[in-house]
Parts: sequence; structure tokens; C-alpha cells
Amino acid sequence: MRSPFWLVPMTLLAGCTVGPDYRGPVSAGAAPPPAAFARADRDAAPQAPAAAAWWTALGDPVLDELERRALAGSPSVAIAQARLNQARSALGLERANSLPKANASAVYVHARVPGVDLGSSNQNGGTGGGGGTGEDQESLNFYNVGFDASWEIDLFGGQRRNLEAARASLGAAEANLADARVSLAAEVAQAYVALRDRQHRLELARESAEKQRAIYDLTAERRDRGAASTLDVERQRGQVEQSNAAVLPLGADYDAYRNALATLTGEVPGALDDLLAAPAAVPLPPAEVAVGDPAALLQRRPDVRAAERKLAASTAKIGVAKAAAFPRLSFLGLIGLGGTSIGDVVDPDKLAAVAVPQLSWNFLDFGRNAARVGQAEGARDEAAAQYRSAVLVALRDAEDALSRYGARRQAVVTAARSKASADTSATLVRQRFDAGTATRIELLDAERQRIAADQALIQAKAQMTTDFIALEKALGLGWE
Repeated sequence: MRSPFWLVPMTLLAGCTVGPDYRGPVSAGAAPPPAAFARADRDAAPQAPAAAAWWTALGDPVLDELERRALAGSPSVAIAQARLNQARSALGLERANSLPKANASAVYVHARVPGVDLGSSNQNGGTGGGGGTGEDQESLNFYNVGFDASWEIDLFGGQRRNLEAARASLGAAEANLADARVSLAAEVAQAYVALRDRQHRLELARESAEKQRAIYDLTAERRDRGAASTLDVERQRGQVEQSNAAVLPLGADYDAYRNALATLTGEVPGALDDLLAAPAAVPLPPAEVAVGDPAALLQRRPDVRAAERKLAASTAKIGVAKAAAFPRLSFLGLIGLGGTSIGDVVDPDKLAAVAVPQLSWNFLDFGRNAARVGQAEGARDEAAAQYRSAVLVALRDAEDALSRYGARRQAVVTAARSKASADTSATLVRQRFDAGTATRIELLDAERQRIAADQALIQAKAQMTTDFIALEKALGLGWE
């Protein structure tokens, strides 16, 4: 059988792909990143950091266990994983759509037709009319087993662009999963540091309240002896109430962070109380932190990578829309065996085959496809703007985190000096008390000031570690 002449040039067009080719975010107007971070200090190492398990640098086994449980059981990671599985299935569907489609069918037809002479069909399983209707009826049996296949030739690359968009969407889903892990790892670490901070400061606040109560009791005794006024007593009573009031929010925060860590790991509140009950120091960051450079940051941060993949998918969808404006060529093939007898379905002489090429072209759509192309181009422009925004946010996050972390390190040094001064003062007052030249009230007050300096140092350390965690998150770390 000779093929229609128009099939030859149409088949040659099958290698054509319309629409813009994606050449990276720079082609969308994104500016190149700076060569180095502006806020990096001397403790920020220029080498690139490892992307995974940054929290092990804090050296806390309980935190390591919490991170392991969270990454394995958190609902937020499970949601991102489910979306990744959907994207993988969507890519598989697009791959299958580019292949031929085949169907198998089996048909049996029994028809009763009044007043029609069907010839020999009445002898192949049919029965004559009867039964008092007064009208002759003939019956027909028809059996058929067949296969049909269809295949649309991707003349102008619409299906190839669909496949390209699906691959890019899969990359975006993978980046979103990594971003969920980054955010989760940072949340767990920040909640754990806050818990250890509240745990220690709660203990110190209770100790300070006890000493303030002892000062009040001694002042009341002095008033009874005429050595202090009622005003002095009332002032100390107010200090006692303030000290007791300071304990309450610390206790509430401690319980809240225990509940937060439980839910972040996929557990019910209270499930981790035994694991967190033993006191432990606030974990401290390493002396030197690797930050790399901005270009490596943009390649590493999952949210930036997701935005770039969405831009690639939006660019490919322009080609899908443009390909719809061109002719479509498809082939339909039918093969069947059948006849009026059941034995015809296995008789090779009853084979029927049909091959049908079809060319269709919706050339008069009154601007509908042009509007779809405009929509796709607008979506591409939006994705490009979102990518540029993600880049700027990432660079700002890193610069802010570097600045805050450097300032917190200096704040810890200042708090440590204040703590050393308070310790020295308390020691000197103790010596004076032992020598009989200082009162017990003066000793208790010096110890209370030492406790306050200790609280301030613990809080400064916790804030420094929290800013270290924020820096690691800003650098896009916490995924494999």
C-alpha cells in the first residue's frame, strides 16, 4: 500500500521542537552572585561546608537522637516525600504518553431483526421467529476478537516539552523535600537549645528566689530588733515576689519546648520527657564555621534550587502551548478476527486489518492558542521573578545570620567577663563574711548577683548557638 505523499514531509518534521530552550536562570535576567560574603568575620572559614548533619558539630548525643527521630517521623517531611512521589509518577506518566497506546477487545453481538432476510446467519446459531407474534424474525450472532493501537507523532515537540517540564517539576519536588529537611533540622535544634537554656535558668531562678527569700527573712528579723525599717522589709518583699514571678514563665517555656520537640519528631506531647529529663549544658558551636561563598550557597540552598527548577518547568510549558498551534499527526491500527460463528475468531482467513493515518489542525481557533501561549509566557516571567526573589532572600539570610552570629560571639565574651567579675565579688564577700566584716544579707545578695550573671551567660550562650543554627539554615545545610 502506498503512503499518502503528505506523510513524508510531516514525518521529517518529527525532530522539530518549538518553544524557547532553557539555558539557566541567567537567561531570565538573574544577576550573578557576589564573590564573597560581606559580613563574614575571621571565624568564618572560606571552604564550602558539608550539606548534611551539621548538628553533630554541637557534640550533643541527645540532639543527634532527636534529629534522627525527627527526620524519620516528622509529618512535614512525610508531606514533602509524598509530593516527591507524585512528581515521580507524573514523570512516568509523561514518558508513557509518548509511546503508542494499545487495547484489546472481545465482542459478541446477538441481534433480532424483524422482517429482514439475513441469509445463512439463521443457520449459524440463529433461530427463526415464532411464538405468535405474527411477524417473521431473524437473529444474528457476531463474534470478534481484536487489537487496536494508536500513536501520535510528536511533530513539533509538544510531548518532548511536556516531558522536559515533568523532569524539572521532579527536580523542584526533590529540592522541596531537601528544604523541608533543612527547616526541620533547624527547628529541632533551636527548640532543643531553648529547652536546655530554660532548664538551666529555671534551676538558677529557683535558687535565686530562695536566696531572696532568705534576705527578706533576715531583714524582717532586723526590723524586729529595730535595726531595719518597715520600708526595708517591704522592699525585700517586693523582690521576693519578683523572683517568684520570674520562675513561672521559665517553667512554662520548658514544658512548651518539650512538647514542641515531641511533635517535631512525630510523637505526642510527653513522649520525650524521659529522654530530656536529665540536665545537660547548652551545646556550643565549633570555634570555626565553614561558610563557603555566595555562588556555592545558591547551588546548595534547596529553596533556590526549587525556584530554579520551577523556572525550567515554566519555560518548557511555553513549548507545549506553541506546539498546540501546529498540525497533529496520528496513526490508528486495527487488527481483528471474527464472523458470525464462534470458530471465526481463530480462523486466519477471517483476519481484518485497518491502518488509518490522521492529520488534524485546529488552524481557526480565534486566538485561543495565542492566549494560552501568552499565559505560559506570563507564568515563565513570574517564575523568573520568584527565582530572583529567592536568590536575594538567600543572600540576605546568609548575610544577616553571619552578622548576628559574629555579634553573639562577642556578647558571650562580655557575659563571661561579667560572670567572672560576679564570681570574684561573691568570693570576696564570702571571705569578708568569714572574717566577720560582712553581713549574711550582703553575702546572700552577692550570691544572688552571681546567679544573675550565670543566667545571663547561659542565655548569651543559648542565643549564640541559636544564631549558629540560623546560619546553618541560611547556608542551606541539613540534607543529604
